Amino acid sequence: MVPRVCKYAAALPLLLIAACNRSAPPVTHAAAKLPEPSLPAKREVRVTGLIQAVRATKVLVPQIWGQGGPMTLTRLIPNGSRVQEGDLIAVFDSTQQVDNARDAQAKYDDLVHQVEQKVAQNRADAEKRVADLRQAEADLAKAEIELKKGPVLAEIDRLKAEARATNSRAHLVSLKRSQAAHDRADAAALRILELQRDRQKVALDRTQNNIAKLEIHATLSGVVAYQNLYRNNSMGHAQEGDQLYQGQPLVSIFDPSAMEVRCAVGEPDDAALAPGSRATVFLDAYPDLKIPARFESASPVASSALGSPIKTFTAIFKLDATDPHLMPDLSAAVVIEPAKGGAQ
Repeated sequence: MVPRVCKYAAALPLLLIAACNRSAPPVTHAAAKLPEPSLPAKREVRVTGLIQAVRATKVLVPQIWGQGGPMTLTRLIPNGSRVQEGDLIAVFDSTQQVDNARDAQAKYDDLVHQVEQKVAQNRADAEKRVADLRQAEADLAKAEIELKKGPVLAEIDRLKAEARATNSRAHLVSLKRSQAAHDRADAAALRILELQRDRQKVALDRTQNNIAKLEIHATLSGVVAYQNLYRNNSMGHAQEGDQLYQGQPLVSIFDPSAMEVRCAVGEPDDAALAPGSRATVFLDAYPDLKIPARFESASPVASSALGSPIKTFTAIFKLDATDPHLMPDLSAAVVIEPAKGGAQ
């Protein structure tokens, strides 16, 4: 046992010497990563708005004179059709208006005949009054001639001649006075008939215009888009056979070659709306579609919602490109890039 301990004691110094001679592992230090110089962030303003056409018109159910209640739609152009100015858009039932026009035409023709008859009657009455006046003048002249024979006539004949002359003179004065009154009365009666005829002519023209209004033609070349209206206790598009009331929206016609975005911009972002500002328009319905646009105009009047301290104003961006997906009233997001030299 003692020799084994001695053996271990003799080997211990050798192990210590070997441990001291072993080289320590190299220590490496990671180099500190220097921060890269940061570029100034590009300022962008994002607003939302609606697509609309630069040139557009809305077609309403026509206003018909003298008719209340609904009108029946008998023909309507398909939605999305391309039309030219003057093309037929919609037709309403004209049966009632045709009947009204026929009755108005008959009344107008009758009044025209009455006016012509009254003119002829007035002419005949005037000629008769002139003839009576000439006869009264002749009777007065004859009575005055008889008076000149007074010295050679008997007393009774002279008195009779004086009486006839007096009566003839009074009759002549009465005819002259009544002739002017009769002329004014005849002219007034004729004027009444003429006014009735003219009023009936206006009614006839209105019924004829009503018939023309029942056929609606395009006033702008473009694409037809149906409008929502209240029908059958719900909102929907008009269909052939519907009973529609005057003034209801029927369709809209827009020119797809020129479109724009109308959006509301907050007052803090007004610096981005400098002349020359560019923008990119993204359609919510077509996220992959990007359309370049440019700032067109802005409203000088700002307004705010009730209880909100931030005011907004309307800005319009005109699209620089067209796309078949563009339709009015589509919601869009507009990313505004300030003009060069503007606020960053």
